Amino acid sequence: MTRHDHQQLLDEEYSEDPGPSTTGHHLDFEPIAQTSAEISIEEAVSSEANISSGPKMVNQSSENNSRREIAQNAFASDRPTNIGTDGTLEPEDDALEYMVEIPEVDDNKLFSFRKLWAFTGPGFLMSIAYLDPGNIESDLQSGAIARYKLLWVLLSAHIVGFFLQRLAVRLGVVSGRHMAEVAYEFYPRVPRCILWLMTEIAIIGSDMQEVIGTAIAFYLLSNGNIPLFAGVLITMADTFTFLLIDRFGFRKLEVLFAALIGMMALSFGYEFVVVKPDGIDMMKGMFIPWCENCGREEFLQGVSIVGAVIMPHNLYLHSALVKSRRIDRTRKTAITEANFYYFVESGIALFCSFIINLFVVAVFAHGLYGKTNADVHKSCLNHEGIPPLIFPNNTEKAESDLYKGGIFLGCEFGLMAMYVWGIGIMAAGQSSTMTGTYAGQFVMEGFLRIQWPRWRRVLFTRGMAIIPTLGVALMARGVENLTGMNDLLNCVQMIQLPFALIPIITFTSHPKIMFEYACSRTFQISALCISMAVISINLYFSTDYILNSLGTEWYVWILLIVPCIFYVTFVLYLIFICLQSMGIIKTGAYNKINWLARRDSKLTIQAPWLNSQQQSLVSDTMIRPVSGTDSGVDNLGFAATSTNGVNRTAAVYGSSYIE
Repeated sequence: MTRHDHQQLLDEEYSEDPGPSTTGHHLDFEPIAQTSAEISIEEAVSSEANISSGPKMVNQSSENNSRREIAQNAFASDRPTNIGTDGTLEPEDDALEYMVEIPEVDDNKLFSFRKLWAFTGPGFLMSIAYLDPGNIESDLQSGAIARYKLLWVLLSAHIVGFFLQRLAVRLGVVSGRHMAEVAYEFYPRVPRCILWLMTEIAIIGSDMQEVIGTAIAFYLLSNGNIPLFAGVLITMADTFTFLLIDRFGFRKLEVLFAALIGMMALSFGYEFVVVKPDGIDMMKGMFIPWCENCGREEFLQGVSIVGAVIMPHNLYLHSALVKSRRIDRTRKTAITEANFYYFVESGIALFCSFIINLFVVAVFAHGLYGKTNADVHKSCLNHEGIPPLIFPNNTEKAESDLYKGGIFLGCEFGLMAMYVWGIGIMAAGQSSTMTGTYAGQFVMEGFLRIQWPRWRRVLFTRGMAIIPTLGVALMARGVENLTGMNDLLNCVQMIQLPFALIPIITFTSHPKIMFEYACSRTFQISALCISMAVISINLYFSTDYILNSLGTEWYVWILLIVPCIFYVTFVLYLIFICLQSMGIIKTGAYNKINWLARRDSKLTIQAPWLNSQQQSLVSDTMIRPVSGTDSGVDNLGFAATSTNGVNRTAAVYGSSYIE
């Protein structure tokens, strides 16, 4: 076939008039501009595609229509489904039992509040991780240690988290699969198993924070009559009960989470109104990125804020929750629309979570900053029913954690403030425990492909967290001995962070997973640099915490050297794969090792909004390099840009990468 014939075929395929039935289903693609990149693509594709006219086009049209009919059947189903490689429907996990309908509105409207309301839900469930007991404790310690000086760190962490969550949303919407499902296909068996273990460790650490926080709330509200281990058991039972609500529809569960978020907003907002912090100092701390006269303690607290806010399991969770909406993936406009409304909804949800976190920081910045144990002790003597010895009568700096924070509020502002604080912590712990359970289910189902009954999956995921949490509660011998537990669990979260950040950037950069919705090269590099900065900060905190806890003797270094080498090697492997997915580096020698080799040709992710010929063009474009002048060719031959800066995928789709 000549270049002219191939160009004529492309023009017919992408024209606005669908023409006769042999051209397949109509799709809105822009005409392809004549560029050097596009000519190279034609040469690369025409040499392999061997596309001919006549009966073959009719057969291809029949295949396209058949596949589109299957996709429409999937869209009409109440349960989430994927389209398999053979065109059949594959049932997905049933953790999301029923899908929420998206209403039809006038296409001429640029924005619809009805549609925004239909998409509202997953972002607020995701935002729970920004409000869990670990975050609340980090907030109150930030206020007590640095007053308002670290508010800009809290704001920056929420902004970074927002853009990372955006990647998770796009992955779930475009691919129709969540992170764990994509990881199962994308990574070889050994790296995949390591990634699963690391993710499970992160979920268990997060779950322990949440369950212990809820148990502390029960202890506080009952004036110590409900011990920690009993609070852990109550939390476990509550979680099972509340998760049954989604059997009546996922919307019902979202209403429950909205009520819990509202409870947190009212509780911590009440404390904010009672304490009356300085508004001007708050604004300065929020928008001036500086920490005057700050030392090592303030720096480590700022690092702790970042580690508490950006949590690994939340990316896995959010990419799965967006599948709860019935999106017609056969229509490109529906996918673009879903990405937009989820973007808006996630922004609103994280803004609300930031305001609630701001309330907590401001309350303790105004009330506890600079105070000694003796100062709080005197206030406690004026209130019956509050144990004054929680803050001993000495001149040491007053410590702050979830329990002592509640006692301080009761001593300083009355018993009502203490009980309201306890209610807020209980809401934070209960809601985050439920989302943690969901994350555990999605991760286990995606990585292991285990087809267990739902009750067994919930029991397994809860059991993995409850057993160590019960052990901690029994060994603590009192809520006063849990002060350092939050730092330890935050350290665990920080160490596991690369195993979520790097894969999400890898997946959303890969054109065989995201097709024309893959991130632009600018966004890829920016996301990777920001992630590396966050990972470096977190590893600094983790190293500092471990060495302070274990010491710096020679035997400590000997003990740590093997796990550190393993950890660094695996992180470098993930980074290498990420750069390869971006098209920055070529195939490594590891691809000759069977248990490390990746086979992108085995990816079964489909783009039902494209017909077979367009998907074939994309595959050919990625498999063969176009010319030696292209930059960033990976093992698939995918080059991000040509010499004149035109994106290769743009030549296939008629549009540039999505920013």
